[in-house]
Amino acid sequence: MTVDKHRRRILLAATSTAGGVGLAAASVPFIASMQPSAAARAAGAPVEVDLSGLSPGDIRTVEWRGKPIWIVHRTEGMLARLGDHDALLADPQSSQPQQPPYCSNPARAIRPPYFVAVGICTHLGCIPVYRPEDVATATGADGPGGFYCPCHGSKFDLSGRVFKNVPAPLNLEVPEYGYLSDTRLVIGEHVGPG
Repeated sequence: MTVDKHRRRILLAATSTAGGVGLAAASVPFIASMQPSAAARAAGAPVEVDLSGLSPGDIRTVEWRGKPIWIVHRTEGMLARLGDHDALLADPQSSQPQQPPYCSNPARAIRPPYFVAVGICTHLGCIPVYRPEDVATATGADGPGGFYCPCHGSKFDLSGRVFKNVPAPLNLEVPEYGYLSDTRLVIGEHVGPG
């Protein structure tokens, strides 16, 4: 019996090609199942916020990626008080990377009147309380205002910077954000200058 080597090579190549195509076709649904669902993509999608109804001194909370995001419209008086208490803060220059580079400034904001932060304490994840005029429990009667965490007593100023000698180790996190217009903010992506 004679072996036809040419025919054997052709059959081997055809079988290998068919097997490779079958493997690729079988792996497509498997790889597609690893992609996030539409609901998961929507949960992580950027969120737009209309700032037009937010009065100076007020705070608005929106949800992004399952977290509360605070937008505080700071008054001129609030902004003026930001530099008065640096000696009381653990990280007054925001050296730790808790904010995007374009928010590494004393106001920790692109536009100083608007402070945007994740409303979760950096200690154990409680939700601090907004106290715009005075965080008396934080600094005494002449406190600068800010945020107080009732769970374990952590205190943050109106730029989300943590006070010394409290349980929270870091400043409040500032998410990536940007401005679509003078009255529209987008949280979750940086757009525009800054």
